[in-house]
Amino acid sequence: MQCGKCKQMDCYREEKDCTGRRDELAALYADPEKQKIMRAAFGLEVDESGRLLTRVEEIVRFAGRMEYRHLGIAFCAGCSREGAALHRLLESRFTITSVCCSVCGMGIETVLPDAPGDSDHRVMCNPLAQAEILNRAETDLNIVIGLCVGHDILFAGESKAPVTTLVVKDRVLVNNPAGVLGSFYWKKILSDRLK
Repeated sequence: MQCGKCKQMDCYREEKDCTGRRDELAALYADPEKQKIMRAAFGLEVDESGRLLTRVEEIVRFAGRMEYRHLGIAFCAGCSREGAALHRLLESRFTITSVCCSVCGMGIETVLPDAPGDSDHRVMCNPLAQAEILNRAETDLNIVIGLCVGHDILFAGESKAPVTTLVVKDRVLVNNPAGVLGSFYWKKILSDRLK
């Protein structure tokens, strides 16, 4: 598949199957839990009056449709304001367990004994502990705020609850990584840097 190069996007406007495997791929949704998630996700972007919703509102609405009661928040220390703000915002509607990336205060040598010493990074991010703490809390849905690339992968892989992302960290573009894809200047810069 080369959908990223497709100019027509006929599959978005009509029921066109470019794969020749529609029935096989449709069978992936046979599981009742996947059906429930797809049903809950359908039409989340607008409210009953047609007003577009923010991502936070979509998450709240999705959690309500799924009848989730306990939400987890896994956040980066660099996004602690956002993590705290989300915790406060949601705690009137849900039970919230939030975990910072530096939980347990593990030094780099605890996790990576063969890593070269780096005085700027005394404490390691701890995505596996974040996932384990939220697993033990038995959260229904976990929300990621600003976990580093790689750490987000480890967290999502270990989380027993489904995971959604609210904030993607981008230190250069103020947590708006998609901004580079819409900017002529950044596309040119990255095109040169990534050669």
